[in-house]
Amino acid sequence: MILSALLTSVGINLGLCFLFFTLYSVLRKQPWNSAVYAPRQIGDEEEEEDGFFNFDMLLPSAGWVRRAWQVSEDELLCRSGLDAVVFIRIFVFSSRVFAIGGAIGIFVLLPVNYLGNQLSIDFYDLPNKNLETFSISNVNDGSNWLWVHFSAAYIFTGVVCYLLYYEYNHISLRRIASFHSSPPQPRHYTIVVRGIPSSEGRSFSEAVQAFFTDNHPSTYLSHMVVHRTSKIRSLIKDAEKLYRTLARAKSQSSQQINKKDRLLGLFQGRDTDVSHYEQKLEDLERNVRTEQHSLTEIHQEVPAAFVSFKSRFGAAVALHMQQGLDPTEWLTEEAPEPRDIHWSSFSSSFMKRWISRIVVVVACVALTILFLIPVVLVQGLANLEQLETWFPFLKGILDLTIVSQIVTGYLPSLILQLFLYLVPPVMLMLSSMEGYLSSSSTEKSACTKVLWFTIWNIFFANVLSGSAFYQVNIFLEPKNIPKILAEAVPGQATFFISYVVTSGWTKLSSEISQLTSLLWSYVTGVFSSNDDEEIEVPKLPYHSEIPRILFFGLLGTTYFFLAPLILPFLLIYFCIGYITFRNQLLNVYEPKYETNGRFWPIVHGSTIFSLILMHVIAIGIFGLKKLPLASTLTVPLPILTLLFNEYCRRRFVPLFQYYPTESIVKKDKEDQNRPNMAEFYDKLVTAYRDPALLPVQYARNNSSLSSPLLQSQV
Repeated sequence: MILSALLTSVGINLGLCFLFFTLYSVLRKQPWNSAVYAPRQIGDEEEEEDGFFNFDMLLPSAGWVRRAWQVSEDELLCRSGLDAVVFIRIFVFSSRVFAIGGAIGIFVLLPVNYLGNQLSIDFYDLPNKNLETFSISNVNDGSNWLWVHFSAAYIFTGVVCYLLYYEYNHISLRRIASFHSSPPQPRHYTIVVRGIPSSEGRSFSEAVQAFFTDNHPSTYLSHMVVHRTSKIRSLIKDAEKLYRTLARAKSQSSQQINKKDRLLGLFQGRDTDVSHYEQKLEDLERNVRTEQHSLTEIHQEVPAAFVSFKSRFGAAVALHMQQGLDPTEWLTEEAPEPRDIHWSSFSSSFMKRWISRIVVVVACVALTILFLIPVVLVQGLANLEQLETWFPFLKGILDLTIVSQIVTGYLPSLILQLFLYLVPPVMLMLSSMEGYLSSSSTEKSACTKVLWFTIWNIFFANVLSGSAFYQVNIFLEPKNIPKILAEAVPGQATFFISYVVTSGWTKLSSEISQLTSLLWSYVTGVFSSNDDEEIEVPKLPYHSEIPRILFFGLLGTTYFFLAPLILPFLLIYFCIGYITFRNQLLNVYEPKYETNGRFWPIVHGSTIFSLILMHVIAIGIFGLKKLPLASTLTVPLPILTLLFNEYCRRRFVPLFQYYPTESIVKKDKEDQNRPNMAEFYDKLVTAYRDPALLPVQYARNNSSLSSPLLQSQV
């Protein structure tokens, strides 16, 4: 791998970035853009001229940068929630870490590496030299200059741990402050009860009321038993689709239907008669009411219920105490937000959830193994000699300088990134099979899966496949792991720098432009005949974005003292990402749920793992460089890091699991003086009612095509 290939990769990505921003500017200012979903810029003035080409359209506006920068963290919290603040704090933390690490790496470690003579260097042919000349591999074996790297590892670890503690403390305080400043919320007064014991002649609803009336007489308020409503939800979904079809049919009936429309009607089953659709819709509505009425029967109940209390403290007591003599019955867990509930998960039995989780583990392992196929392909592209061995007829083409630079410097990371786009949705699907009661829990689980999948398949598989992938003793003899990693990791520095540019910089440019969404909206707007269809505002996919950021943090931490040339590329990514996602959270994405910062422990754990990995590699690299004393003195570093992690786990993790009694009681006392608490309790009784059970009524007398199909009545 040569520096010219890296420069080629950077150049290509800079060109792609300019293309993304140019297309964004043009699409944002086109007259047909009114129906296209695009980033909304606060304060943008309307264009004076519409429909005419202007050279200014090719110049992306930078006003959004200033507006995104000026918004305070408190404003971001009010508008997008604590999860958005935590997401931005990841960029803040990473920028601080790699600003300090980059200063040490570029101004201290890089000159030391460059001035070594372990590898032969031709100063007159520097652009074509191997990146290892800028890495620790170029430092002479046994050189005292290696003590600079040793000191840097200790300093960098101290900086990261200090900043980790600062961020953990800051976010935990934010979490408590957000709790104190928030109005009464149903989830703070409600718990989920599962494993309700069944008894002959008595429904689950009666059992719940009797149990909590007897055991929590002073705090129990009400309950809502969960029913099997999957069939009703399916009927309502069919009714909504039929109403849209009816709306289009009414629109077509008011105009002259041409021959093309009649031909299309043949493929739609010839059901273009408005009265037929109206009758069919009435039948669906009648079926919905019939199914809702049948849910009053005992056999339609699920052994789970939402139980609400008169105070937060009453709900907390019921949540943390074992309710029944049998620990497998009356199981309690924290209730999610009403908008965050995954209703279909309640129908799953304990045995089904247990089996599903085993199946998900097996599926994740199988996916990890299958993903080694594109990894091997990428390694072949990164190694021209191996590629020429596989495909001898390409030797003449690969000898061309520009082709070899693109193939080795850009194409491997691009192919790997294309395959990686499939991973987050697959992991989200697998997590949904595990039976979590909320979408936020499902996404947290998917976030963890994507993170460790990325670390293993992008880092370890790429590192070990070229040198030690077939060495089984890496698993059988753990003592050889530091040596194997020390031999393999430095040689992949160029690939990972190219990966940061390809996956990171290009992703940020496509993120701010929303090019895929713009083009898709334009295409569907041109070919769709339903102009009244609402555009769904997207939410930020934390399960895919957080693992990407944390993986870049792992690369920077690992290569901090091995190949510090990667640090400026990472710092640029984190700085641009900070501004980009502040704009997106303010103007593009809409929060669908709120976990109150519970993604941060994942960030903390990933950072600690990155530090431990750096320490293990440091132990091995100092041993290979024949400086055993430095290798020995590095051993306490991972031990100290693990002790720090244990302290943080005991100090902060409980605050991210449950709110403390002191805060709950204080909040309950404050709410006693609220004049609208009686109204809140009335709403709390029905807050966790399944939307499929709400009364529905078709608006027959409303001729407006924009009126809703189903009107909810409480």
